[in-house]
Amino acid sequence: MSHDLESPLQTQMAVATIKGTSCDCLENKRMERKPSARRRVFVQTETGSVLGIELDRSDNAYTVKKRLQLALNVPTEESSLTYGDTVLKNDLSAVRHDSPLLLTRKFLHRSSSTPCLSPTGRDLQQRDQSGPIEILGCSNYFAPTKLLVKDIVKAIENGIDPIPVCSGLGGSYYFRNCNGENVAIVKPTDEEPFAPNNPKGWVGKTLGQPGLKRSVRVGETGFREVAAYLLDYDHFANVPSTALVKITHSIFNVNDRVNGNMNQNGKQVSKIASLQQFIPHDFDASDHGTSSFTVSAVHRIGILDIRILNTDRHAGNLLVRKLDGFERFGQVELVPIDHGLCLPESLEDPYFEWIHWPQASIPFSEDELEYIDNLDPIHDSDMLRMELPMIREACLRVLVLCTTFLKEAAAFGLCLAEIGEMMSREFQAHKGDPSELEVICIEARRQLEEMEVLALERKVREEEFQFDMDCEDEEFDWIPSMEEKLVTKTTSHFGFTSANGRNPLSKLEENVEEEAAAEIEGSGMLSQAGGSQVPSALKLSLSLENTKVGKKTWQHQGAMLKDGCLAGPSSGNWSVNEQLPASTSFELTDINGEDWTQFLEIFQKLLPPAFATRKSTSLGQRQRQRLGTSCQF
Repeated sequence: MSHDLESPLQTQMAVATIKGTSCDCLENKRMERKPSARRRVFVQTETGSVLGIELDRSDNAYTVKKRLQLALNVPTEESSLTYGDTVLKNDLSAVRHDSPLLLTRKFLHRSSSTPCLSPTGRDLQQRDQSGPIEILGCSNYFAPTKLLVKDIVKAIENGIDPIPVCSGLGGSYYFRNCNGENVAIVKPTDEEPFAPNNPKGWVGKTLGQPGLKRSVRVGETGFREVAAYLLDYDHFANVPSTALVKITHSIFNVNDRVNGNMNQNGKQVSKIASLQQFIPHDFDASDHGTSSFTVSAVHRIGILDIRILNTDRHAGNLLVRKLDGFERFGQVELVPIDHGLCLPESLEDPYFEWIHWPQASIPFSEDELEYIDNLDPIHDSDMLRMELPMIREACLRVLVLCTTFLKEAAAFGLCLAEIGEMMSREFQAHKGDPSELEVICIEARRQLEEMEVLALERKVREEEFQFDMDCEDEEFDWIPSMEEKLVTKTTSHFGFTSANGRNPLSKLEENVEEEAAAEIEGSGMLSQAGGSQVPSALKLSLSLENTKVGKKTWQHQGAMLKDGCLAGPSSGNWSVNEQLPASTSFELTDINGEDWTQFLEIFQKLLPPAFATRKSTSLGQRQRQRLGTSCQF
């Protein structure tokens, strides 16, 4: 492993439970559900260590961090205890039973000479007295997983150990039943790509920092796997049962900064992980032709992918299982897995493997349209807040936006392929234009900003009338300051962010007005009254021609393409510093609550004309014969 990485010291992990007295807890305002008298939380450090703590009435963030320091001997200075988007302070009433918390540090100073931070002998005696696997949460949604856990625990007690999975970038393990059959796949959150304890060399970040996708943080793919399962109502898309668990076993990996991967030597290590039912299958979609896939199966998976803005739906995470029976000869079942890169915190460019499959161009059936029409994104968001309280609001806004887009598009008559294409960016010569979905969001945000400016202008005019005519000098000094506010309000928080923190559209607006004015003047379009205002439609059109929302430099400095993959200067392990540069994406988090409601209203009003344009341009393409395809429906 390269020694110049700013990776924190990797620590051996243990779980201790610190018991407190039973008490009546405060009302959980965020969840609108009264917590149980005894609440236990699992606190995870940035390096992956896990501590189970039973809260009592006197506990606050400081006492929790103190207990963490005593039990695991980890530094807690300049640290924050976070619960999703919330930084916890004195009041812990919003924390639900069996919730995972994250201890993050503002300043990380590590060196290879720092002593190993491991629990003391006294602390190790305070181990969690519960079983080796605990489901975080007690919802009825996880009933199938509870039965699965019982089989796994029984197998572990009989000496049947899990098996590490060799494929993939992150650490994952097959857990087996008493017959030695794989029944579940477990993915620890601290062994994800770039996470501290990744066993395959993809290291360099702490939990909570941007990961493979900048809008999906390291350590947060696990609850996204669970979210995809929870959103798959009635097993519509066939997502296997999934839950977030605290799991203890000696097979898990813990990295040592100096010596590389640490051999546990039989020591028990506890992790926060996703646990998903293992589905026996014959192959994945990359090893099988798409002609045998039913239209219904492709549609159902596509509907889910659109709702959750899946950025990683490739053929390798679509399992294919042959169906038994003479009447079903040649038929297969599709099982979607690996949803850790769904529900990003901003409008990332999705990847839909099915977008060019013939089945995706077939219109939705009546049953599918009814299912889509019954989807309620607000209810979905409330459900996820209840079941996964650590989920971030930005992820929920993406869910609401994409589900709304799906419902309106399906009702308008668009097929799955058309919807997917409208959500995807088109790349030419390694440069990407904004997707049609992003274009609509840009215009909705522009109209929202325009409404705010007009409202502020009205307020300014009303206040001007209240001034006395004798205060002309004072009024003259005051007006420019208000105009400054108008300019600031218009040009700030446009909804896009870039890696350098500068609004990428700020310079664009200046150039667009000049180019548009020149073009209009050359065409004799300026009004005779001398007006030079550029029509908003033309300005938006020019913006789309000049804006590259997905600017990406596919070749990193100091890196080269080798066998189709990005190769960096390091030998052996991959560093986070060798990632591809960040792309620009549409942000939703900087819109406040009231503006968010208005934004959605404007967004919905802009959809019908956008769908009509897409329908007219794609009608001829849909009727073309697809070369190289012989499948029949």
